[in-house]
Amino acid sequence: MTGKERFLAACRSQAVDRVPVWLMRQAGRTLPGYRTLREKRSFLQLCKTPELAAEVSAEPVTVLGVDAAILFSDILVVAEAMGLRLDVTDDGPSLAGFVPDREGIARLHEFDPERETGYVGEALRVLAQRLGPDTPVIGFAAAPWTLACYLLAGERAGEAPQAARRMLFAQPHLLEALLSKIARATGPYLASQIRAGATAIQLFDTWAGELGVEEYEKFCLPATKHTIEQTRAGDVPVILYARGGAHLVESMASAGATVLGIDWRTDLAGVRRRLGPSVALQGNSDPYALLGSVASAEHAARQAVAKTGGHGHVLNLGHGLLPSTPIEHARAFVRAGQAAPAGDVSTNHGLP
Repeated sequence: MTGKERFLAACRSQAVDRVPVWLMRQAGRTLPGYRTLREKRSFLQLCKTPELAAEVSAEPVTVLGVDAAILFSDILVVAEAMGLRLDVTDDGPSLAGFVPDREGIARLHEFDPERETGYVGEALRVLAQRLGPDTPVIGFAAAPWTLACYLLAGERAGEAPQAARRMLFAQPHLLEALLSKIARATGPYLASQIRAGATAIQLFDTWAGELGVEEYEKFCLPATKHTIEQTRAGDVPVILYARGGAHLVESMASAGATVLGIDWRTDLAGVRRRLGPSVALQGNSDPYALLGSVASAEHAARQAVAKTGGHGHVLNLGHGLLPSTPIEHARAFVRAGQAAPAGDVSTNHGLP
């Protein structure tokens, strides 16, 4: 199988010769090429320069041997395109300019992604050309709830999602209006990435795990569904990732995504039993296992694949690659996952 065939088959819960492997936050952070570029340019300059974003995105394929490239960008560029001021420093991101009332929501732009974030589509096109037709390329965005958390946190990104949860109880109708506005902007943004050549798209719902099931289904799920519907993805897989979302997997499975991204605190075999073999899973090794040793990294990869038997599974971490991860440990994880045998739906991987 080509890399793209393998990745798409795994996302669709079809037979594969082995599991495909990639790592969240693989683009940048640990890799020498990225660090060299960052010495001369800001984070946002790299994001908004298509040739450089493509270079950073492609580096993990050659250095780590991963099977897919994810675009180097940031989930908050959507907020910037909606009219807010975005700044990203070594201390993290911050947003300014949003007033959390109905007038403030009305002022948020439903932007034209080809014009306001055209650098994203161009970077995807450059990346796909650089890697060739056999390597899958992944685009992404924040899910509405997570982006709302950052909008409401403003310059205090470290406090997300406190303000969003406060609004959920104090002004629920206002929160619903904000989530709907974000969904209407995010769906076309992802659709533009598909038009630019993305093999798959991922929605990052980093803060979904902060919600109970009832809250998730009332506020988060409708906006997520609306976003996915607007992508008009068709045969393009949609991956929905939620950190800390073990209690939400049944609800997440109804959002319309092709693949559910699972964090490291959730047993993959247990999720497989709960959802059955038709829902593909992504994840879910503990990123800290890659800090320990080559052996611990290899064990983490093999253990995750064993939980699913390699059926309907895209091997990944349960959260982003940590900046201090040794390159040789990340490479060992990738190779061990690629060497793990893939089974089929009848093999012993936690199904009843």
